Amino acid sequence: MKRARPAAPGRACLLWAALALPAVCADRIGLNEPRPPWQQLAGLVVLAAATAVARRRPAAAFGLTAALSLAVTPALFSVSYGPALAVFALLLGLRAAATAPAALCFAAVACAGTLRIAVAGPDPVPGWLVMTGTLLFGGVLPWLGGRYWRQSRALTEAGWQRAARLEEEQRLAGERARLRERARIAQDMHDSLGHELSLIALRAGALQVAPDLPGHHRAAAADLRVAAADATDRLHRIIGVLREDDDEPAPLGPAGENVEQLVARAAESGLPVRWENGGPDTAVATGTVAERLLHRVAREALTNAARHAPGAPVVVEVTGDDVGGAAVTVTNGKPAGPGSPAPGGGSGLRGLRAAVTAVGGTFEAGPHGDGFRVRAHVPARAATAAGPPRAASAPFTRARRRVAAGLGAAAGAGAVLVGVAFAWYAYSETHSVLEPAAYAALRLGTPVAEAEPVLPDLRVQDPPAERAPAPPVGADCRYYRASGELFVSVDHFRLCFDDQGRLVAKNVIPRVGTSGEVREEYEEFAP
Repeated sequence: MKRARPAAPGRACLLWAALALPAVCADRIGLNEPRPPWQQLAGLVVLAAATAVARRRPAAAFGLTAALSLAVTPALFSVSYGPALAVFALLLGLRAAATAPAALCFAAVACAGTLRIAVAGPDPVPGWLVMTGTLLFGGVLPWLGGRYWRQSRALTEAGWQRAARLEEEQRLAGERARLRERARIAQDMHDSLGHELSLIALRAGALQVAPDLPGHHRAAAADLRVAAADATDRLHRIIGVLREDDDEPAPLGPAGENVEQLVARAAESGLPVRWENGGPDTAVATGTVAERLLHRVAREALTNAARHAPGAPVVVEVTGDDVGGAAVTVTNGKPAGPGSPAPGGGSGLRGLRAAVTAVGGTFEAGPHGDGFRVRAHVPARAATAAGPPRAASAPFTRARRRVAAGLGAAAGAGAVLVGVAFAWYAYSETHSVLEPAAYAALRLGTPVAEAEPVLPDLRVQDPPAERAPAPPVGADCRYYRASGELFVSVDHFRLCFDDQGRLVAKNVIPRVGTSGEVREEYEEFAP
């Protein structure tokens, strides 16, 4: 038994729970610097809002998550919200058909991140490299993957539609071949039996007027002539039924005749028919599939009206829609005299229904008031379809190639940026290490000129200032790493120098996840 898919609110809740898990756990296991509870709660609320609007406004969902990531770190990358950023970028590519909203989102995030990095610290290069790599790998690449996924689904759907259309065309071709053979047999019957029956009627008429024929023989000859004429009429009706749903019937009017001309010719023949035009926008190009189908529907409906509702008024109307399609409606009223049964189940109408639906149109036929109505709508693509069916998949193939090329280019550029960012990260982290022995040797009151020989070349660009005690008033505090280990939290040293360049405070800030307390030393100097 096939399991039912969860409802949309249920899927949204599951998505939010999955995206909220890293945001809750990252701080607790030491992957992020600890944050106040209200900041974590605000982040969960923003993720909930982004999840709620992701289906209808995927660009807004990505923008909310990017803004949340920039608020946490100027470099955009964070373990808490990085997965959410990638997921909403994937949904943006999967659900948004246009590329402009995504391009605007990426440009806005890049500009906002660059501005924050420029304002946040003295060395913007590492942060900008990390932000660019995160935007590529956490935004552009998932977005391109979503677009590729979307186009693959569209191509698959188009392939199934084309297969169904080819199968329907093959079935119709077989049906047309069968109908043509049946029409040929009917024509042979008409030519042979009709001719023989006509001769029989002619000879019976000659016997009926013969002067030397007795009266009872004359009556028998008259009966024979009437029977032959009746058989000829029946044969004509049978031939008409056999040829009624021929897919390619012989044209009844001049070549290139449109619906309006068909109605005019029917009116000249005595049919009480009236033409109504929906306006100048309803014109259909001559020679197109739509024009031929509309003409065929109108011709069949007029023939049925004359046959089944003699004397009934008929109205033929052609209307258009907003996307270039057209529809023809033929309505007849109550017949003035006796007619044959209504044509609701006729083979001619069944053939028209198959022909119209084969090009994606709609066909309706049934009682309407006291009469009967036939309506067919042909979409715009039927009027402009040209070339082999295989060409329908060409735009999808080209789009997939462009997306694949974009994925490759973005991946290559991202790999280069990530490599450069990692190299700079490793360099800055290893060149901002203050040896514990050197830290222990520094004494409060040491001038900065004497301390600089043992200090590393670089300072920590992302110091744990929120976990450090308040610095002395007016002091210039510098942070250094106590170890060169990468991708883990380590102890930090903080050295604070006053405006005269003397060391007034030194602190040890333990790494995240330890129970150690901040150790600090102060020394006051008289002015």
